[in-house]
Amino acid sequence: MNPYKNIDKVVINVGIGRLSGQPSFDDKILPELIKEISMICGQKPSVCRVKKSIAGFKVREGAVVGLKATLRGARLKEFLNKFINAVLPRVRDFRGINPKSLDQNGNLTMSLKEHYVFPEISSDYSKVNFGLEITVVPKLQKKEKATELYKELKIPFKK
Repeated sequence: MNPYKNIDKVVINVGIGRLSGQPSFDDKILPELIKEISMICGQKPSVCRVKKSIAGFKVREGAVVGLKATLRGARLKEFLNKFINAVLPRVRDFRGINPKSLDQNGNLTMSLKEHYVFPEISSDYSKVNFGLEITVVPKLQKKEKATELYKELKIPFKK
């Protein structure tokens, strides 16, 4: 049985954060971020902008705050396979994914502090350093069934 057919989507989020305040962000840093996320996921991410100015957070309406890509179908299968077999073993001090990363609906959310663990990215040529958050959304909306699915996919959990 193919366990990938029970996964609805994989969402990859990158928060821009302090990078957006740097000079020449729009013409140098943002295209570099988009290029590297495209290499990681296999598709161009969508740009998330601020809907309303908030002085306390020092953001203006229309400013870029993040990038996201939603993977489905063949790209989802390819990304998850690469993530489980190539990326997780390269993460420094990796002991397994915390079971508390699962929510009550079975969504698994993991975060990486560096994007250099992906095989497509060379730290020598990369101009920016960023972390990313990966959320796996199963079609099964129960935590127990989702846990079985993740074990079938060989996602390593902490003991």
